[in-house]
Amino acid sequence: MTALQRIKNIITALFMIVCSIILLCFPENGYYIVLLFLSLSLTIYGVKTLFYYFTMARKMVGGQSILYRGVVILDLGIFSLTIADNPTVFAIVYLLLIHLFTGVVDILRALEAKSISAPAWRFKFGSGVVNIVLALVAFIAGAIMKSMETLVYLYCLGLLSSAGAKFISAFRKTAIVYIQ
Repeated sequence: MTALQRIKNIITALFMIVCSIILLCFPENGYYIVLLFLSLSLTIYGVKTLFYYFTMARKMVGGQSILYRGVVILDLGIFSLTIADNPTVFAIVYLLLIHLFTGVVDILRALEAKSISAPAWRFKFGSGVVNIVLALVAFIAGAIMKSMETLVYLYCLGLLSSAGAKFISAFRKTAIVYIQ
């Protein structure tokens, strides 16, 4: 991991902590701000990925996957912005679905790292399992208790655990491969 990637992970973790604090302080209307942060970050990342595709990746092997990723992420960013007008339940369920999806992606990346015998796959796998478990507990608690505050608090817990994982991965030693 380069120094710039470490700084990016730390800034992302700080934004996650800020979002969870906003949701804890304003559980009824704080999700608007969180959705705005999420939609802006997804939209910017999607535009950046599409720009990368049109400038360089279209001539690369596997460049079409970068195009697909950029289109999907841009679409998610725009959709995140439009869902804020819907009732609170839909917005929180959408945030939990993204959290669940993040957990699934973490587990898939960990299994891929395990297949090439990378030493740090366990941490990524554990992080993915925690994300999935928290999202499922939030869905079940929301369905049984029918309390928005419970959903918001569980989502905040998931944000804090993800922020902690980002901090740990930013400060973890990584092997540097030199090619001569």
